[in-house]
Amino acid sequence: MGDARGCNIPEDRYYWVEKHVWVKEDQGGVFLVGMTDVAQNMASALVAVTPKRAGRSITKGKSVATVESGKWVGPIPAPVSGEIVEINEALKADPGIANRDPYGEGWVVKFKPDDWAGEGVGLPTGAEAVTAYDAFLEQEGISCE
Repeated sequence: MGDARGCNIPEDRYYWVEKHVWVKEDQGGVFLVGMTDVAQNMASALVAVTPKRAGRSITKGKSVATVESGKWVGPIPAPVSGEIVEINEALKADPGIANRDPYGEGWVVKFKPDDWAGEGVGLPTGAEAVTAYDAFLEQEGISCE
């Protein structure tokens, strides 16, 4: 597990650093999408996660879900274009899962990308992602400590 300014950044996923979103292949060309440890730390205790419905096509940057905490309401943007194939019903029922386990049980949607090879290429992964996140957090003055 990588660490950037006290925030957990697992090296087995891809990140849209500026939007605090991760994506990881699940199986059969379907990917999990979720919010990062950074996002859940900044939002604090989540009170609602409202995903878009399964079957909906989403363009990169458009919201796959809306997240609400006591101090923030905002979107979780799609890191690539594609179709939502499943939503995390457990997270919808208990939004705090994303605070407790943002990289495991706290995934938000399962997503089938239209062109992973083309759009996913710009998302850092591994040590590159940790370095990119560390630089971004330092620039923004953000930490999870």
